[in-house]
Amino acid sequence: MWYEYLYRVLSIVNYIVLIIVALALLPQILYVLLAFLKKKTFPKSDKKGRIAYIIPAYNEEDVIYDTVKNVIGGQNYPRDKFDVFVVAHNCTDGTAEAARRAGAIVLELNDPDPAHRMALYPLKYGIDHIINITQNPYDFVIHLDADNHINADFSSLMNDAYQSGVEFARPYEGALNSTQNFYTKACSLFYAFDSRFGSRVRERLGLAAHVDGSGATMAVSLLKRTGGYDAVTIADDAEYSLNRMLEGVKAHFVEDAIVYQDSPSTFKDTAARNRRIGHGVMNLMKSRAGQIIKTFFKTGNMSLLEMFSMYALNFLNVFICIWFPLFYIYNFLYIGFAGYGYIPLQVWTPEWYRMVMWNTIIVAAVVLVALFILFGYVQAFIIVMTDYKKLGAERRSQLLPAVLLFPAFLILYMFTLGKGTVSKPKKWDKIKRNKIS
Repeated sequence: MWYEYLYRVLSIVNYIVLIIVALALLPQILYVLLAFLKKKTFPKSDKKGRIAYIIPAYNEEDVIYDTVKNVIGGQNYPRDKFDVFVVAHNCTDGTAEAARRAGAIVLELNDPDPAHRMALYPLKYGIDHIINITQNPYDFVIHLDADNHINADFSSLMNDAYQSGVEFARPYEGALNSTQNFYTKACSLFYAFDSRFGSRVRERLGLAAHVDGSGATMAVSLLKRTGGYDAVTIADDAEYSLNRMLEGVKAHFVEDAIVYQDSPSTFKDTAARNRRIGHGVMNLMKSRAGQIIKTFFKTGNMSLLEMFSMYALNFLNVFICIWFPLFYIYNFLYIGFAGYGYIPLQVWTPEWYRMVMWNTIIVAAVVLVALFILFGYVQAFIIVMTDYKKLGAERRSQLLPAVLLFPAFLILYMFTLGKGTVSKPKKWDKIKRNKIS
C-alpha cells in the first residue's frame, strides 16, 4: 500500500534530521563533559591601560545612575585610568541627567529614524567618538548595558588580558536578580551555561570565545582597524564577533571578570528577548553561513566550525519544534493502526509494526531521559554548586530548587527561540528592568 512506502520515506527523513541534530548537539555535550577543565587566567600586569566604558541607554533613568556609580565607585583600578560614557539615545526622560550626576560623560544622540531604535546605533556613535579622541586616548573599550553591574576586579582583569596581547574578550555573565523569583533562578542558570561550560572549554581547547553579550572588551587598535564597530544587523554583538573570527582575530574568555545582568523575571520578557535573538541570529546565519563554511575550508579554523554548529542550533529549533512533534504524532498513530490490524498491509506485517513501536518508545525514552539529565539536571547542578556566587546568590540553597524544573525552562526557551527564528517581532519593545536595591 502507498501509505506503507510513505511511512518508510518519512522515517528515513526523520533519521537524517536526528543525525543532523545530534551532530549540532555534540559540542554542547562535550562542554558539559569537559566542564572541570582548569580555567584560563592571565598574568597580572603593573601597566594600567586607559579604559572607556560605553553604555547605550534609551529612557533608562531608573537604572542608569546605579550602573554608572557601580563602575565608577566600585573598581579596584586607578580612577584616572577609566571613564564611563553614556550614549543617551532619543531619551525623553532624565537618563542623561542621572548619568551626569553619577559621574558619566554623556553623549546625546537624537536620531528620528524609527529603524534605528536599537542599541547598535548609539553603540556605533559612542565608539566612533571614543576611538577618535587624540588627547589622552583610551586603550580599550568595554560595552555594558544600562542595567549592568560588574565585580570589583573587572577592570583589572580585563587590563591583564589586554596587556597579555588580547584585543577582544568577553567576561562571565552572571545575574543581578537571580534570587528574585523562581523564574529568574532558572533564567540565571541558563544564561550562565555558555560562560561556565562553553566559554571555559573553548578557551582551554584554543577555540575563539563567542563575544555576544554585555561586558564585551575591544581594543581601540582593533576598532580602528575595523573602521569602528562594523556590525549592521540587529544581532550586532554576534555579527561583530563573527566578523573578527572570519578575519582570524581570536577572542578570549576572562572568567573571573563578571558582568551581572538583569535576568527576565517573567515568561513574557523571556519570550520577547528570545524572539529578538532568534530573529537576529537566523538572519545572520542566512547571510553568512556560506562565508563561514568557505573560510573554514580555506583556513581550517575550528572556531568557525564550532560557531557554525551553534548558529545551526537556532535554525534546527524549527525542526525540533515543528518536525518532531508532527512526525512522532503521525508515527505512533500509523504504527498503532498498522500494528493492531486496523488498516490493510501488503509490505510489512502487524508484528513488525508492533516491534517498531516498542523499539521507538524505548529508544526515545532513553534518549530523552539522558538529554534531560545531562542538559537539565547535571549542568544546572554543576552551575549551582560551583558558581552560585557569580550568579549573585549568597547560598547554594537559594538556587537549588530551580534545578528540579530546569529542563522545563529549556523547553520553553527552545520554543520561544524557534518562534523568533521564523518570525520577525512586530516591534522592538523596551525590556522591562527589575531595579535591584
